[in-house]
Amino acid sequence: MNFSKIWIPVGVIAFVAGAWHQYKWPGVAVATGAVVMWILLHFTRMVTVLTRASNRPVGHVDSAVMLNVKLRKGVNLMHVIAMTKSLGVRISEENAQPEIFKWTDPGDSFVICTFKGGKLQSWDMTRPPPEESEASL
Repeated sequence: MNFSKIWIPVGVIAFVAGAWHQYKWPGVAVATGAVVMWILLHFTRMVTVLTRASNRPVGHVDSAVMLNVKLRKGVNLMHVIAMTKSLGVRISEENAQPEIFKWTDPGDSFVICTFKGGKLQSWDMTRPPPEESEASL
């Protein structure tokens, strides 16, 4: 169960109730304004990330190796999209859990990320087999 879906609204209600208790209506106005500003900041970040991602090919990343190094377990999908500046190619079925996305770099290395409930659970980077150069023949 995702407790942030419960604790964030409870925290907002407690914040506004505390403002009411301390300052009455002016406190409610300031607290509500702060909550609206917080929501707008998150919305603006989401729109900015998705706008940047819309200008790049789907499933493209500059370096799969660098993406592999930067990933951490538990980050959300929006954070990974912000790092790659691209939407991932969906490998899993629509609305299926876990969600699996793939990002590929120009060298054909790719990273496959598995998300459960919107949080990164695991990832795997694969490099293409090295090609033998003609100079070694």
